[in-house]
Amino acid sequence: NFTVNAGEAVGIVGMNGAGKSTTLKSLMGLVSVAQGAIRMQGDDLTSAVSASRVARGLALSPEGRRLFGRMSVLDNLLVGAHTVRSRTDIEASLKEIYALFPRVFERRAQLAGSLSGGEQQMLSIGRALMTHPDLIILDEATEGLAPLIVQEIWRVIDEIRASGIATLIVDRDFKKVLQRSDKAVVLQKGQVVLSGPSADLLHNPNLNSFLGL
Repeated sequence: NFTVNAGEAVGIVGMNGAGKSTTLKSLMGLVSVAQGAIRMQGDDLTSAVSASRVARGLALSPEGRRLFGRMSVLDNLLVGAHTVRSRTDIEASLKEIYALFPRVFERRAQLAGSLSGGEQQMLSIGRALMTHPDLIILDEATEGLAPLIVQEIWRVIDEIRASGIATLIVDRDFKKVLQRSDKAVVLQKGQVVLSGPSADLLHNPNLNSFLGL
């Protein structure tokens, strides 16, 4: 069990196979939940389809980005806003994404598949933000990126946190996760084995053993 409060950044860390990505997919309805419940602001979303969860305020920037490579950057962003009815709201979201990621604005007419890895990651996060979510889930947002781009992605994550959007973060760099989250949970074989304020977990003597270090 764990809770993400409004405007809070929560990290999930653990070794490979601990259940991090499966947990995130379960939250989005991409994996069936075997037991337990998923609740958001008091509503039970356990059986809800993914689109309903997006409309309810959840958004995912998935591992591997999962963009539509043969569609333009702009069209990928518009797909992210498929639950938004107001054209005015969509235009406002686009302006915010372009301000956050100037390179996405510069590449808006290009095919998403022609972007660099870093640009694709920016687009993936931008697509997730198109619905003005209450909670954005970031799964391995810095995976396979050059160090300078990694710094840029963490800067953006900081800006998202500062905007008041709750964030749930999974990343292989567990130290960065703990440094940039309010609290965290450590998973081992699908179970929470440690939890608490991130600053405390960072100095917990048992952390390395649970991470296989």
